[in-house]
Amino acid sequence: KQRDKFAAVLGLMDYYFPMIEDVFDSYGLPTELKYMAVIESALNPNAVNRYSGATGLWQFMYSTGRMYGLTINSIVDERRSPVKSTHAAARYLKDLYKIYNDWILVIAAYNCGPGNVNKAIRRSGNKKDYWDIFYRLPRETRGYIPQYVAAAYAVNYYTDHNIRPLPLNIPLSTDTIMVNKDIHLTQISEVMKIPHGELRALNPQYRTGLIPGSSKPQALTLPLSHLGDFIDLNDTIRSYKSDVYLNKATQIADPAR
Repeated sequence: KQRDKFAAVLGLMDYYFPMIEDVFDSYGLPTELKYMAVIESALNPNAVNRYSGATGLWQFMYSTGRMYGLTINSIVDERRSPVKSTHAAARYLKDLYKIYNDWILVIAAYNCGPGNVNKAIRRSGNKKDYWDIFYRLPRETRGYIPQYVAAAYAVNYYTDHNIRPLPLNIPLSTDTIMVNKDIHLTQISEVMKIPHGELRALNPQYRTGLIPGSSKPQALTLPLSHLGDFIDLNDTIRSYKSDVYLNKATQIADPAR
């Protein structure tokens, strides 16, 4: 029904799936769990659920995100960081597997929380198969596993249905450098002539554009072709309109929040 939106997801897969597969593989998780991110956020790291406030590629709630080590404040929201949030999702999925020892129940519990799955198991006479507890689960979760199957099918067989991926508008070859002083994405963009939208897409966790490296080292993702130039121009970038961008960004964001 939403072929255009799905074509956009297919375009984003080339950027996000290799990273997700690497992270999940490092935790010993099935890499097929990557299809969950298609249902959760349509591979949009800035996705926010308008009802629950769940945010990011993996749609973490505030409390769960904090529980799994993500920094969430008015300047930095690591639920929006593709790499950090994927590590957090991997740890959460691994913890759920220790409880259920069944990947389908793990996927269901990721959607509605282990409390709801445990309740459904109890009310079904202690049965521990998703289809046996199906009617005891919340309505949304009853649709979640079929959605997961549909996402896995669609991602692998889209050519059979004449759907073409939309071109990716962010560079595939990137690298990450740690920044240990405050710097603003607009400073980097204007000095290095990198499109501002591209930098925002590569670093969605910085809500105001400020990278608060002076409080603790922060990761900056750049197109691979610009990494050497950034190292060479670091001082120039930080001094460029610093009174405008660093002060303005600090005023917009209140670190106490």
